[in-house]
Amino acid sequence: MQRVILAGVDPAAGGRAAADWAEDEAILRDLPVRVVRAWPPDPGEARVTVTGLGLVPEDTAARAEAPACPLILVPEAPARSNRTGGITLGVDARRPADAAIDFAFESARLRCLRLHAVHAWALPPSAAELPFAVPEEDRATWEDHEVQLLADALRPWRAKYPDVQVFQDVVLFTPSEALLHHSPHAALVVVGHRRGSAWGDTTRSLLRATTCPVAVVPS
Repeated sequence: MQRVILAGVDPAAGGRAAADWAEDEAILRDLPVRVVRAWPPDPGEARVTVTGLGLVPEDTAARAEAPACPLILVPEAPARSNRTGGITLGVDARRPADAAIDFAFESARLRCLRLHAVHAWALPPSAAELPFAVPEEDRATWEDHEVQLLADALRPWRAKYPDVQVFQDVVLFTPSEALLHHSPHAALVVVGHRRGSAWGDTTRSLLRATTCPVAVVPS
């Protein structure tokens, strides 16, 4: 069965940006487009599903399970075009989502864009027990460890996609804060998701505030 790019659109609610993204995704992947006018669309033989961000009500997103294939949610007026800026990937370096990492690298390769891999971290619980501010030396040691975790998580994919330029970014924020901070400069933000579970706080925060498309990729 031939794979397709599935576009879920609602003519009454606009959706032109999602349709345009789906058409461009199909050109990049050399696949046909199939348009459906329903949410949630049946993924069927879809390689990627694209739909308008406005077609996914927040209460639905809060309950929805991870999609069966990568789902790209496109706001009606994206801040950037499909092929400018870069691809921003949210990575939990301790539990990397391989499918999301692969999709982000592939998306960057197809568009000849840089991949910005963002790993958000927090100070260890022991830091709260310190009587004064965290010593700079301790913070630097912890941060170096996080940098190494991210490098280890990305190493197989850098070998698989040697032509993709990668910028590794370790930040002391929550995941949603980190990704929202970088989303205005991105063509696409990619997040992983464990299938069979509801969309998490990070994904819902992105959907509420993003100005760029968000790809939710099932593990």
